[in-house]
Amino acid sequence: MKTLYVVGNALALICANALAGDSTALLDKEHEKAAFIKDLMKRMTLEEKIGQLNLVSVGPDYTKEAIMADIRAGKVGAMFNTVTRPDIRQMQVQAVEHSRLHIPLLYAYDVIHGHRTVFPISLGMASSWDLDAIALSGRISAQEAAADGLNLTFSPTVDITREPRWGRVSETFGEDVYLTSRIAEVLVKAYQGKDLSAPDTIMASLKHFALYGAVEGGRDYNTVDMSPQRMFQDYLPPYQAAVNAGAGSVMVSLNAINGIPSTANKWLLKDVLREQWQFKGMTISDHGAVNELIKHGVAQNGHDAALLAIRAGVDLNMHDDLYGKELPVLLKEKAITPADIDEACRHVLAAKYDLGLFKDPYAYLGKADDPSFDTNAESRLHRDASRSVARKSMVLLKNERDLLPLKKQGTLAVIGPMAKSQRDIMGNWSAAGVTAQAVSVYQGLERATAGKAKLLYAKGTNVTNDSSVLAYLNSYDPSVDIDHRSAEDMIEEAVEVAKHADVIVAVVGESQGMAHEASSRADITIPTSQRDLLKALKATGKPLVLVLMNGRPLALEWENQQADAMLETWFSGTEGGNAVADVLFGDYNPSGKLPMTFPRSVGQVPMYYNHLNTGRPFNPLDPGKYTSRYFDEANGPLFPFGYGLSYTTFTVSDIALSSPSLSKNGQLTARVTVKNTGKRAGETVVQLYLRDVVASVSRPVKELKHFKKVMLQPGKQQEIEFTITDDDLKFYHSDLQYHSEPGDFNVYIGLDSANVKEQQFTLL
Repeated sequence: MKTLYVVGNALALICANALAGDSTALLDKEHEKAAFIKDLMKRMTLEEKIGQLNLVSVGPDYTKEAIMADIRAGKVGAMFNTVTRPDIRQMQVQAVEHSRLHIPLLYAYDVIHGHRTVFPISLGMASSWDLDAIALSGRISAQEAAADGLNLTFSPTVDITREPRWGRVSETFGEDVYLTSRIAEVLVKAYQGKDLSAPDTIMASLKHFALYGAVEGGRDYNTVDMSPQRMFQDYLPPYQAAVNAGAGSVMVSLNAINGIPSTANKWLLKDVLREQWQFKGMTISDHGAVNELIKHGVAQNGHDAALLAIRAGVDLNMHDDLYGKELPVLLKEKAITPADIDEACRHVLAAKYDLGLFKDPYAYLGKADDPSFDTNAESRLHRDASRSVARKSMVLLKNERDLLPLKKQGTLAVIGPMAKSQRDIMGNWSAAGVTAQAVSVYQGLERATAGKAKLLYAKGTNVTNDSSVLAYLNSYDPSVDIDHRSAEDMIEEAVEVAKHADVIVAVVGESQGMAHEASSRADITIPTSQRDLLKALKATGKPLVLVLMNGRPLALEWENQQADAMLETWFSGTEGGNAVADVLFGDYNPSGKLPMTFPRSVGQVPMYYNHLNTGRPFNPLDPGKYTSRYFDEANGPLFPFGYGLSYTTFTVSDIALSSPSLSKNGQLTARVTVKNTGKRAGETVVQLYLRDVVASVSRPVKELKHFKKVMLQPGKQQEIEFTITDDDLKFYHSDLQYHSEPGDFNVYIGLDSANVKEQQFTLL
């Protein structure tokens, strides 16, 4: 028999077969959970039920002492931004040992791309196209976060975005629905493990539901206006994939959809999430979102806001206390029923049950008399894994005359505002990562060349010379180091350093705060101060390598003309500098592929590969005047979706199909042979795209449906096989029915979305 902690210090018994792996035992376990929660809720007061819906954080207006008093009074259900065992234990003691019913607290945090060990930003991890590497990052993140006493992460961010101006693009996995859906599944399972009640797992809270990545103009918190057909086809599938993978929680987005804020959107949270997708878990508002319904203009006051949110299906209210203040009043007015509160409370209690907190509230915290440990101890980091994933995330954009890989000899000039920045290399939302433990690009190059080559350094410029931008970046977190020398003096120093070097490695781009929440940019070029530096460095005539650090696709047409080589490294995490060195010196052959299209200029935005055709499509071979184009610059992207070079070369054969036709219930095999035609071993990503040539509604020019990453030795080749079924051909129709239509389909296979081989088959 198994022992279960029961609120009120009572004990209950669980039959051992409830833990068995068969479906009957699973059903029994669900019944047992429901019975436990039902019994508990019978003994809860209205105030205690509402208290479970309160997600709080320590701050100037809500001190630790005030929170502990509210916990003891049963007014708090969960906390966030408390990230060390001693602090979490102190709070948990108030709930488990000093509140009336001893209901444990749940602890949440933004573990986005690592916890103590920081991995590349999400956009970087997506560039790896390596699901095993992404799973490894998620599993380590869960283990490190759980070891600090955390139970839930506000991750993964599965918003599809085609908007590089948006600051939070760095938190996403890019523009493609298929790639993002696959990553969503992998990360949910990595966080939650096989048994969510195990003390080395954390609950996933997918976000931001929904369509946050489609905000107008790329301005954070802005509105979204979109047809239901486009929602279901292009934006909602990754959320559904995360739900189907078992995500225990959903964070509701801050934006409005077709005039209705998500926090008040009953259709979104109940009809779609609960009814259609059968989601059984917990929903969480974003920070202060319930109160923000007033500024959205759909609630006159906090009273109205709480009513809209609870009716829509928001369970856990983050930050404000509108539920605590207004739900009792709404109930008294009969604007809501006890069932509305009970439903939300039940979801929160179920999450705690699934995490095993009723069984052992201290399971994530160890024993009270356990020896204390250094929270930031070096031994807690997973450096090898961080370095490995970071290397896989880097994308080689240009390599004229095979300048890369560099030799570990001679003199290298390392120049640029981010070259020595340990803070920027970790990226935004770096959780509990410690800046001093991160490896900068300069440190990585220094270690790699120790005793072999000479390194020179100059900062060259600040990230930007715009004082208002610098003030903005440092207003919340003073993380941008400002050199107060004149711009002319800094560039002059950099040029002098460069003159004494064989090769210039310029580390340029954005500071991490420029690609963050509330950091949308109208201009997605590298800041003028850095361009001025690059212009001066180019004038020296020395070979110029650009190491890009950024959290979004940038418009790099000018830089592409200046540089001899460009390596996209994103914000690559704790071991970023060592990983950059590995790639620059050829100890690792880059294999990353872009998960977003890089435009030539901001004027082309939105630009994405899977667009619909028009009646007058642009043809680069015969442009014509009356076609869909810009007349004042080259059309098409600078770098297409799926693009990325290697230090070796690959060829892809023509496509061989197993049959010219596909039946509704059958399958078809597409084969190509990929050969490494270069002199180095290397990996590449083979990508399969499909197009429905004629359909009842216009379909995209191509859509990613499968991919495989393959490693090949020089001169070796491998046959790659993809299986195509009717499921790959289905789409949402104007009536939102999801099915395929008979007809002709194009199949494309290549190493990026633009350069592909083509074949055709017919769906019968």
